[in-house]
Amino acid sequence: MSDPVGALLSLLDIERLELDLFRGQSPDERASQRVFGGQVIAQSLVAAYRTVPEARMCHSLHAYFIRPGDPKVPIIYQVDHSRDGGSFTTRRVVAIQHGKQIFNMAASFQTDEDSWEHQHEMPDVPGPDGLKDLRERRMEIADRLPEALREDFARERDIEIRDVSPLDLIHPEIADDRHNLWFRVSRPIDVPPALHHCLLAYASDMSLLSSSYRPHGITWLNHKELMSASLDHAMWLHGPIKFDEWHLYSMDSPFAGKGRGFNRGMIFNMAGDLVASVAQEGLVRRLRSKD
Repeated sequence: MSDPVGALLSLLDIERLELDLFRGQSPDERASQRVFGGQVIAQSLVAAYRTVPEARMCHSLHAYFIRPGDPKVPIIYQVDHSRDGGSFTTRRVVAIQHGKQIFNMAASFQTDEDSWEHQHEMPDVPGPDGLKDLRERRMEIADRLPEALREDFARERDIEIRDVSPLDLIHPEIADDRHNLWFRVSRPIDVPPALHHCLLAYASDMSLLSSSYRPHGITWLNHKELMSASLDHAMWLHGPIKFDEWHLYSMDSPFAGKGRGFNRGMIFNMAGDLVASVAQEGLVRRLRSKD
């Protein structure tokens, strides 16, 4: 029986080559022509975490996608010790393939401390029970897709996603940029708290860019008219996370233009605690006709 979560955990168990040098692999998926951005974010965060004292947890990361990743070859992650202070530790991670940078990330880690607290409330939306899983929705349209995509649509998923207001994946209507979904690792796991952060970072790149598509009635399946890719990604982690439990991803897109879309997200646990905030700009470009 397949275990996509086990495969994801193996994917994040990157190999240490030297003190600050690591090697990550990509999953063997024939449908993939480039490395999923969330994978590179998560593997970079794992590399950074392995050079930081255990008592310090990541509170922010800022990343740039420079070149498409090649899923056929390993990714080398080089960690630079930017600063080790009394309360904060800073790391810079560079991901390299074919001798060139494909991605870089700065991440900051902090010791736990008490302070004043406030947060925005979680949106009042239906819970995950009763909502269709993304895989179910994909299976409903699999026979309408090219054969090359059907196998990928049918496979079991490492991240379970239930959209509160889903659009038709092939022929979406114009909709509000604001949308919500529930997501989690698709089975219970027993891993250290830092790895829960890395798993959330992996999943945070899912669906966020689609906020830019919704007001224009397009999806990533509109290959003939849409070119899209993550350009940069920022994430702020506000506290501990148990990502094998349901979390609400509340997203919007305040702006799109000049071939780019800007997207934001807030992530809440089931208790209503705001555990992370995300911002991303992505390429949302109309393909020019070759005629």
